[in-house]
Amino acid sequence: MAEATAAPRYASSAGRWVIAATVLGSGMAALDATVVGIALPTLGRDFHAGFEALQWVVTGYALTLAALLLLGGALGDRYGRRRVFIVGTLWFAAASLLCGVAPNAAVLIAARALQGVGGALLTPGSLAILQASFQPADRPKAIGAWSGLGGVATAVGPFLGGYLIAAASWRLIFLINLPVAALVVAVAVRHVPETRDATAPSRLDVPGAALAVIGLGGLTYGLIEGPVRGWASPSTLAALALGVTGLVAFVVVEARSPAPMLPLGIFRSGQFSAANVVTFAVYGALGGALFLLPIQLQQVAHYTPLAAGAALLPVTAIMLLLSSRSGALAVRIGPRLQMSLGPVISAIGLALLARVDADSGYVTEVLPAMTVFGFGLATTVAPLTWTVLESAPAEHAGVASGINNAVARAAGLIAVAVLPAAAGITREDYLDPAAFTTGFRVAVLIAAATCALGGLLAAVTIRRPPEGVPPPRRPWLETHCALDAPPLRGHHVLTRKEAP
Repeated sequence: MAEATAAPRYASSAGRWVIAATVLGSGMAALDATVVGIALPTLGRDFHAGFEALQWVVTGYALTLAALLLLGGALGDRYGRRRVFIVGTLWFAAASLLCGVAPNAAVLIAARALQGVGGALLTPGSLAILQASFQPADRPKAIGAWSGLGGVATAVGPFLGGYLIAAASWRLIFLINLPVAALVVAVAVRHVPETRDATAPSRLDVPGAALAVIGLGGLTYGLIEGPVRGWASPSTLAALALGVTGLVAFVVVEARSPAPMLPLGIFRSGQFSAANVVTFAVYGALGGALFLLPIQLQQVAHYTPLAAGAALLPVTAIMLLLSSRSGALAVRIGPRLQMSLGPVISAIGLALLARVDADSGYVTEVLPAMTVFGFGLATTVAPLTWTVLESAPAEHAGVASGINNAVARAAGLIAVAVLPAAAGITREDYLDPAAFTTGFRVAVLIAAATCALGGLLAAVTIRRPPEGVPPPRRPWLETHCALDAPPLRGHHVLTRKEAP
């Protein structure tokens, strides 16, 4: 990897500017991912949109982000991380503008898909810039600052979204990205050094990326539209067939590609494969439940958007406080215990959400569920990410983390498409509080069972790293709240020799 000729120090003015650019850029994407859920009921009322349209507002973004995330990292390695980071920021801002002025749900959904493309260019580059720009001794401090400040953005997101919706309009949750993006680009152009990987493959896996979009898109369309159009309708069957065919073709192309964005050989590690299965279960449960919860709170319990956003704060606060400690414990005792118990604790929190209805109080019903759920996630996320990185070859650590992040986002994407139908929530139920409450209870119990299954899988499959492999001297990997997805590592990850 080509380092900048004058790598900044963490305590220097130049170093602070680099951190500011990456924190603002990644924070913008993280903020947008969390605030949209709070806006869904308001969007539905303004656009007179059905429940499936609200699903598409979420999945449109998640679809392109999950499918193109690994390609975005590869583009940065080849063409320059700063360049791709800036392009992603500008793309994200332009798509945000289109979201903010969207005249109807169809335009908003299309704009959200474009936002996901920008996020796929922007998100991998933010951390890769830190890892490539700073001197090795300063990278843990820089990453820690990026992680902590990024966690604050994630935590503030639902609250800020609720405030903007209540004070003015849901459109502001998108339009606020424009001044932030302008600041990010100005700082990046002036202060962020350009780096690239001289060993990056000369060919990009564009066919693989296209097939990932086709496969996930077809599958998502079929799962969302099936309950509306009928599972036996030609359009539903064609979409599901296209999705399955696209995903099978994706695997075939990746197996034969000289430079695949998803090197299938990495799955020869049973530990790596098992950790990603656990990721799919836990983050699928998380994504599905957090999609439905703001709707339940606002449509049924009559929370304002601001109150609904504030209701989620305990989860992110607990993760901010405890995630790094959970990572340190996993380094000492191995990840199996936490990865087994954490999802079960989260499952209990999800099951407690079944008590939330029109007469529920925040302190008696919502807060206990959020607190237990937060403790479960804080117990799980750091050991899970550490296991993914430890079970992959050192030269593939960045790719391994990117895969894990994409798996988590794909899990949430599929959960948002599948869970409402599995719980019996129809487009008519969305406007009927009693019917929606019945479906919500079934949905959170399904999510709880899925999450607990993830813990059981971890208990059976996860093992401590082999003896003789020295653990990191500090768990620098797990210092932020990963509510949306696991921490995404750049293509270059600190090695143990580089750690202080």
